[in-house]
Amino acid sequence: MEHLNRNLTEGNVARQLFSLTWPMLFGMLGMVIFNLVDTYFLGKLGVGPLAAIGFTFPVIMFLNGIAQGVGIGTSSLISRNVITADRKKMKTMASSALLLGLLLVVLFVAAGISTIRPLFTMLGAEGDILDYIHDYMSVWYLGVPFVVLPMVGNNIVRATGDTFTPGMLMVASAVINTILDPLLIFGYGPFPELGIKGAALATLIARSVSMVIILIILIKREKIITIHLESVKKVIEVWRKVFYIAGPATLGLLITPLSLAVITKIVSSYGAEAVAAFGVASRVEMFALMVISALGSVMIIFIGQNISRNAFPRIFQSLRYASRFSLMWGGLVLLLLLFFGQFIASVFTKDVQVIAITRQYFYIIGASYGFQGLVMLSTAAYNGLNKPYPSTTFITIRTLGIFVPLALLGSELLGLKGVMWAGCIANVTVGIASYNFLCKTVRKVRDVRGVI
Repeated sequence: MEHLNRNLTEGNVARQLFSLTWPMLFGMLGMVIFNLVDTYFLGKLGVGPLAAIGFTFPVIMFLNGIAQGVGIGTSSLISRNVITADRKKMKTMASSALLLGLLLVVLFVAAGISTIRPLFTMLGAEGDILDYIHDYMSVWYLGVPFVVLPMVGNNIVRATGDTFTPGMLMVASAVINTILDPLLIFGYGPFPELGIKGAALATLIARSVSMVIILIILIKREKIITIHLESVKKVIEVWRKVFYIAGPATLGLLITPLSLAVITKIVSSYGAEAVAAFGVASRVEMFALMVISALGSVMIIFIGQNISRNAFPRIFQSLRYASRFSLMWGGLVLLLLLFFGQFIASVFTKDVQVIAITRQYFYIIGASYGFQGLVMLSTAAYNGLNKPYPSTTFITIRTLGIFVPLALLGSELLGLKGVMWAGCIANVTVGIASYNFLCKTVRKVRDVRGVI
């Protein structure tokens, strides 16, 4: 099929991983810049709006996690069928997945808009900060359809072996957001001064452009989307297969923001400056780990295709390359943070206390980024193997089993620094455990299939 069926079961493994990852890297960079630009310009408005964004981060991650879960399930399903499937089957898979995403949007937008103040009050927001949050999220929720549908659509295109198009779309969306942010926040020229609402509106517009383009690509170029679905039974069957991966994957993705909500609650007891610092550090952390995140997305595709052909030597080779790269990248990021941590923090705020807390976060949790990368790569690989439950298990252990309990204990014993050490310990221990168990799982699958 034209534009489909890029065969990843033969050829040089390292070269294929690189060629698939670098477009994804640009896309991830675009999304990280998306968040960093918002943080930068809102920081110009003061600590209040910056703290408000810190409070919204876990909730936004929660909703993004739902979309990503459906996208991961779709990517895993299509990558394991794309080499041999006919166009009719691919249309059913892709169209049913988009329909599933649309139904989820309706449900969560309605729930989100009606619970803004109660939810964020529960997370510890109050006074002016709660007003800022309401202004931002009341607009942001309206843009959820423009977040979910492109995310699922991008995963469909990515699963066919084309990571360039989704990557460039993500970059384009970030560029649009970067241009609109200052115009709508500060009201330059003919644009109204909307403050924190302007940041949310810029996000909505940028995402909507991305949605329109990806739908055009799926309909016109790939000819993989149709409104004429075969039958309700076949749609439900696709949903079942998507949910087999998407359910545990979404649960794993949602556990992280839920645990971050608890961490935010703990941090909020140290004041708005601490919440603002953790918000800044979290966004920089996304930037630091974007290469690993891009590689993780590629591993789902690569392993999905190779497991369908029982190409286990290629799978083991890809795991070795990925794990070594993660540890090396984590070491490089730590060095950069050690030398430039204070400067990076000062880019987003001039508040001395926020800078000091952010820098400390970089030094402590930054030491564990290579191992956090192992967790990310392992969870992606499990989904490519069509074994999503270990992925969810290790995410749960890392966040709710280790990070949150140790953060509560660390806060009592060491203050805010204890919360940071809890994150470091969770990353290192679970990173090692998840990767070792992954290698055992692949060997077990190989032995069950009787492959030599």
